[in-house]
Amino acid sequence: MKSRVASRFEEPAARATSAPVTGAPRPPREHAGHGRPHRVAVVGSGPRGLSVLERMAARLAEARPTRPVEIYLIDAVQVGSGRVWRTDQPDWFLMNTVAAEVSSFSGPWDGGPVRPGNGPSLAQWWSTTDPAFPGPDGYAPRAVHGRYMQFVLDTVEAALPAGSSLHRMNTLVEDLEPTPGGYRLTLSQGPDLLADRVVLVTGHTQPELTGHQKELAGFADTHPRLTYIPGDSAADMPLDTIAAGSAVGVLGLGLSFYDVMAALTLGRGGTFDDDGDGGLLYRPSGDEPVMVAGSRSGMPLPARGRNQKHPDHRYRPLLFTADRVRRRGGGERVDFMADAMPLLMAEIELVYYATALQERRGAGARSAFVAQVVDAVRTEVPDVAAIAARHGVGDLPPIDLDRLARPFAGRTFPDRESFEDELTAALRRDLDHAEQGNVDSPLKAALDVVRDTRGVIRELVDFSGLDPASHRTDFLGWYVPRSSFLAAGPPLGRLKQTAALIDCGLLRIVGPDARFGTDADTGTFLVSSPLVAGSEVAVDTVIDARIPSPDLTRDPAALTRRLRERGIWTEYVNRAGDDAFHTGGVAVTGTPFHPVGRDGRPDPGLYVLGIPTEHTRWFMQGGSSRPGFWTDFVHDADAIAGDALAAALRPVGRPRLVDA
Repeated sequence: MKSRVASRFEEPAARATSAPVTGAPRPPREHAGHGRPHRVAVVGSGPRGLSVLERMAARLAEARPTRPVEIYLIDAVQVGSGRVWRTDQPDWFLMNTVAAEVSSFSGPWDGGPVRPGNGPSLAQWWSTTDPAFPGPDGYAPRAVHGRYMQFVLDTVEAALPAGSSLHRMNTLVEDLEPTPGGYRLTLSQGPDLLADRVVLVTGHTQPELTGHQKELAGFADTHPRLTYIPGDSAADMPLDTIAAGSAVGVLGLGLSFYDVMAALTLGRGGTFDDDGDGGLLYRPSGDEPVMVAGSRSGMPLPARGRNQKHPDHRYRPLLFTADRVRRRGGGERVDFMADAMPLLMAEIELVYYATALQERRGAGARSAFVAQVVDAVRTEVPDVAAIAARHGVGDLPPIDLDRLARPFAGRTFPDRESFEDELTAALRRDLDHAEQGNVDSPLKAALDVVRDTRGVIRELVDFSGLDPASHRTDFLGWYVPRSSFLAAGPPLGRLKQTAALIDCGLLRIVGPDARFGTDADTGTFLVSSPLVAGSEVAVDTVIDARIPSPDLTRDPAALTRRLRERGIWTEYVNRAGDDAFHTGGVAVTGTPFHPVGRDGRPDPGLYVLGIPTEHTRWFMQGGSSRPGFWTDFVHDADAIAGDALAAALRPVGRPRLVDA
């Protein structure tokens, strides 16, 4: 992309958060002499690592450094894109966010010269590079987003001021050791690197298998014709080794299921054609296996509503606010089910009924309803459904997250055909809602509230905001699976593909409460649903199509092990004592997220962001920010960038806040 005009963008200051720290911070490792380069290493170059780099470049342009600055961007797979977004993966692996809502620049593009803090969104860049650009509401292949990230990286490097340099290092960091002269990074290739500051954004790993997954893998190890493929990015699974015509068990019906499904169909040369009635027909190549899939719900992840929102859209909750939740609880920590869920459900219901009123009776009726609900929340959690009934929309089925996430719960089916009939009907209903759009469909608009209030939930949950039992059971055990199911779906085209594959017989969903077991007598895996008679199928391959939950204690990566052994990384624990919840996330301070060591003291020269801190904080897997305004994604990156460069920058005035 060739860009020409400059723009003014005022970078916001980072928002402060707090986290309990039990000891005073260690003094930073500084070195005498302003002539010595200030070295910052960023370990991991996925979206979060790239965001930190982009904010460092913006700050270097804003306040010229007092000494040379050397930035080392390190990634073992592809520098600038990382493993998940690498550019050599097939185009059938798609993002699940429309391109217009994705940006790796911390400021919107004005059509002028592209630089850190001022650049195009993914959609704007994609539109200039691909004649087949599907429009701003299209879903980009992950490889396309990876190429966009390379463009951002090139832009950042070109914009660095004199005396600042970027070093791209395609290698693996195997160890990190604090020394009097800085942090020594041991690399799998090349000499050690000494850095003054190190940002650890290491992304997804593959935790050691436990429980049932370990049993399945062990069974495959003792039966040579069987294969067990553990959870990972589908682009890194050995799916090409699966024989055509063989039966393949697919564990999970979430986003990774759709990737596996695409790889075993589109990736085998099959095609989807329009059926002339709004659906799709699948044309097999003959090289496909037969997929036998299942999950607890028995329902593939519902589709995202057709996008009807502007990229700058920001939802402002009217009922569900962190302050209101805390006032309800009245204690030091929040009980998620008692304090938060009633207000969150009221917010969801508010949008649900207001959308229906808008469609039936216009904006005035909607406004009157919303005003009455907002007035009611001043004294109590409003009965939104009762107020809606008084406004003439009481005929809508109530919103029930359990029913929506587990549509077949409590039911049994006499045979496969009965279940498939119900499943097909459920898919059609969801596609109807998705086609209406995320503004016009009452259901899809309401479920977008789950997505749009993630910031409020993070404010409540992060750093032991919840009671330990509520954190473990109510939030992670109950709410997170349902919110992921209902608010993080694929493009609606994926659900059409699913229906077409079921129709042609290449995909079979066994039913709810799916079981993936073994049969020692036949030497096969067995896939079945106890709620669907005659559902059992023998398969030779089982694919775990679920992304593993991060867990510091089970991460086999060499760097993670060494950081734990040295006491630099420790596990975050929500409260001490008998009710303590060991989260599996890395213990960090509040912004700028220094790791808290075994001695209880934070290390001010190190920073940890993203996946490793999941469960210490929530929803760290988010892969991008929004164009036009700052989300927590950019706030976090900017806080680290400012702190990591502080020793090399002249003080500047505090920039004005531009917040999400």
